[in-house]
Amino acid sequence: MAGPAAPLAPEAAAESASASSPPWPSSRNAYLALTVIIIATFLNFFDQAVFGLMAQLVKKDFGLDDELLGFLGGPANVIFYVIVGIPLARMVDIFPRKYVLAAGMGAISVVTALGGIAQGFWQFVGTRVFSGAGGSAHGPGAYSMIADSFPPEKIPRAFALLQLGFIGGNTLGNMIGGQWVYTVGQWEPTQWNGLTIFGWQWLLIYLAVPSVLTAIAFLMLKEPVRRLPHDPEMLAAMQETSLLAKFKRLMGVEAFKEVWRRRHVYLPLFIALALSSIEMGGLMFWRTPFFVRSFGWNEAEIGALSGLLFLPASLGGLVVGAFMVERLGRRFKDANIRAAAILSTISAITTTCAFLMPSPYAAFGLFTISMICGMAAAVPQNSAVQRIARADMRGQITAIYLFMMT
Repeated sequence: MAGPAAPLAPEAAAESASASSPPWPSSRNAYLALTVIIIATFLNFFDQAVFGLMAQLVKKDFGLDDELLGFLGGPANVIFYVIVGIPLARMVDIFPRKYVLAAGMGAISVVTALGGIAQGFWQFVGTRVFSGAGGSAHGPGAYSMIADSFPPEKIPRAFALLQLGFIGGNTLGNMIGGQWVYTVGQWEPTQWNGLTIFGWQWLLIYLAVPSVLTAIAFLMLKEPVRRLPHDPEMLAAMQETSLLAKFKRLMGVEAFKEVWRRRHVYLPLFIALALSSIEMGGLMFWRTPFFVRSFGWNEAEIGALSGLLFLPASLGGLVVGAFMVERLGRRFKDANIRAAAILSTISAITTTCAFLMPSPYAAFGLFTISMICGMAAAVPQNSAVQRIARADMRGQITAIYLFMMT
């Protein structure tokens, strides 16, 4: 993820300006919602970590080359995000977010289970495509719900806690998932009602169950009240009910116009996130094949060491980021941007060099440094985007922001 953006005083002032604003949810309801969101985030990243560890098995059992494997790990996950991500994010802006989040988790559960019975590569691609569509509602819905559940001064803390879902999912996904993938990789294919189910596909079927339970948990939450903008022009725009206006809002036209109107704020954040994600996401997909092919390691060994290093690196990154911004803030007004530039540069260099190392342990060491720097810059940027985004299009602006990462 890219680094933080400097808080903007006008937006901060606007959020606290009106005495008629509805009261904030109780701490109990706010943290209960955050807990369920963290669990859902954990499951999403756990699934991604396990899926990454399956890459070599998928290639072998479906007879793929590296180009098709790369397509499966990248474009197959984002095709539907591109097509339906913005319209789905509009649902976040007009419907109760708990329903949108529940529907997304339910969809992920179904398509994950279908991946467990896919009988060929293109059927499997279809399930990953729809998995990306289901997941496209999670980020906008979760971010918007958090922004309306916590007062501005507590939002950075909430987003820091949200990172526990990302950290836990990746850590346990590698540690536990690596052992699971290695174990099921030894299983003989199962013949069931004319279907051939490979060992790793059973994992996908099992992983679908917790998502169903999380969808039910979302339905039981109390929806927070939306914080409407105080600007009269913004309120007037929200009340526009013509068919053309509704269509523009559905397709994200108004959200893109808002991003462009404030491009001096949004574009640097979005572009930085996209560039850092090429490194964090694109190269990381090839980490398991790299260790298998270059050093002869198996998935259990890779997952165990990845998980062991990922947890302290991620937690350390949160500490390093806060410390660095605080120290730079004593001398520079643009401390956040300076910290992001420094951390992103270190992360890019160490990740690239890791693939050139002659030793697996040296490579893992550089991956660890990269993870620390990547995590260090994430939380302030996420909270900044939520504070400056208009409430009536927060979901769509968040979808655009997260699409840059995807």
